Amino acid sequence: MSQDVLSDALSKIMNAKLAGHMTVTLNSHSKLLMSVLAIAKLKGYIKDYTLENNNLVVQINKLNKCNAIKPRFCVTTEEIELFAKRYLPAKDIGILILSTSKGIMTHKTALEKNIGGCLLAYFY
Repeated sequence: MSQDVLSDALSKIMNAKLAGHMTVTLNSHSKLLMSVLAIAKLKGYIKDYTLENNNLVVQINKLNKCNAIKPRFCVTTEEIELFAKRYLPAKDIGILILSTSKGIMTHKTALEKNIGGCLLAYFY
């Protein structure tokens, strides 16, 4: 039984990408996963995601790596850059996704709004 829908979904997406598949079907989904996929679609890492027969179908676009961040560290605005250096390959490449009091957003948006939050995932 799965305990973390986000982590399982991002692992399945990454496994499908490594196997050369451009689409992956996920059996479980949540509002958190849908929000993370919406940000990934906005940034161009996935083409599209649709909900069909209670299964989530994700089409991969230009993705090198994605993963959930475990444990979900709570960070301040000063610490966001440290974690960006830890999880992303280079400056201005990729995004960290945070859950903040103002909603789910990228680390760049969180820095602009000067708010911290809990780290969820990264894409590059």
